[in-house]
Amino acid sequence: MYSMKSLDRMPLVEVMEHYHKLNVFVVIVEGNLVTALALLRCRKLRKHATTAFVISLSVSDLLFSAINLPLTASRYVSEAWVLGPTLCKLFPFFFYGNVAVSLLSMVAITINRYVLISCHLLYDNVYTSCHIGLMILFAWSFSFSMMLPPLVEVWGQLGLHPPTFSCTILNKDGSSPKKFLFLLGFVIPCIVIIVSYSCIYWKVLKSRKKLRSHSSVAAHKSTIIPTSAQICQNREDFRLTWMMLIIFCCFLLCFLPLMLVNVIDDEVNLPTLHVLASVLAWASSVINPFIYAGSNKQYRTAYKKLFCNYKDHPELFIEKQVDEEQ
Repeated sequence: MYSMKSLDRMPLVEVMEHYHKLNVFVVIVEGNLVTALALLRCRKLRKHATTAFVISLSVSDLLFSAINLPLTASRYVSEAWVLGPTLCKLFPFFFYGNVAVSLLSMVAITINRYVLISCHLLYDNVYTSCHIGLMILFAWSFSFSMMLPPLVEVWGQLGLHPPTFSCTILNKDGSSPKKFLFLLGFVIPCIVIIVSYSCIYWKVLKSRKKLRSHSSVAAHKSTIIPTSAQICQNREDFRLTWMMLIIFCCFLLCFLPLMLVNVIDDEVNLPTLHVLASVLAWASSVINPFIYAGSNKQYRTAYKKLFCNYKDHPELFIEKQVDEEQ
C-alpha cells in the first residue's frame, strides 16, 4: 500500500515525467528544424546537390517528430489509443510514408555520391536544379502513394491493433500489403544503398592502388599535380560520403527491428517486441542532427553561423544574407 506521503508525491512525479517527455519532444523538433534552416541559410552548402537531399531528409525527420512522436507518446501515456479512428488511420500513413521518404532521400544521396566519385564528368549534367527538384518530388510522392491502397482500404486497411494499442497496417479480407510495402519501400532501397556504397568503396580502393603504382613514375615525368583547392574538395567529398554512410547505418539500426517484427510476427504473438521496436524507431529522428554536427566541419560551421548570427545580431544576419546572394 502507498503511504500518505507517497500519495502526496505522485502528482509531482507524473508532472516531472510529462515535463521530461515534453523536453525530449522539443529537442527533437528543434534539432531537425535547426538543421533545415542552417543548410538553407548557408550559401556555400546550398551549392552542393547533396544539401537539397539532406534538407529533404531533415524535413522528413521533422514531420516524423512533429506528427508521429506526440501521437505515439500519447499512446504510451494512456496505454490506449484515445485520439479517434481518423488519427488512427493517419498515424501509420505518415509514419511509414516518412520512413520511405527518409530511405529514398538516402538513396538519392548515395547515388549522388557514387556519380560524383565514379562518373565525375556526368555529374554537372545529371544534377541540375531541375533534376534535383524532380528527384525530391519523386521521393515524396512515391513514398506516400505507396500508403494509399491501405488508406482507402483497397488492399488491407489502416486501424487499431488492440494487443499493442497501436495504429498500423491491418489485414482486410485475409490480405495485407505489409510484406509488399516492406520489400518495395525498405528492402530494395537498402539494397541500392549497400550496393552503391560497396561500389564507392571499390572505386576508392582502385584509385588508391592506381595512385601508388604511378607514384614512382610521377617523380620523373611531368604530371598534373592537384591544387590545394582540389585536394580540399576531395577531402570534403569523402567526409560527406562517410557521414551519410553513418546516417544510413544508424537508420538501419533504428528501423530494421520494427520492420522485421511487423513482417515476421504479422499476427502479433509477441506484443512486447513490437512495443520495444517502436520505441527504438523513435531514435532515428533524434540522432541525425548530432551526426551532422559531429562528423562534418561544414555542417558544424553552418550550425554555428545560424546560432551566432541570430543570437547576437539577428538584424545583421538578414542583411548579410542579402549581401551574400547579391
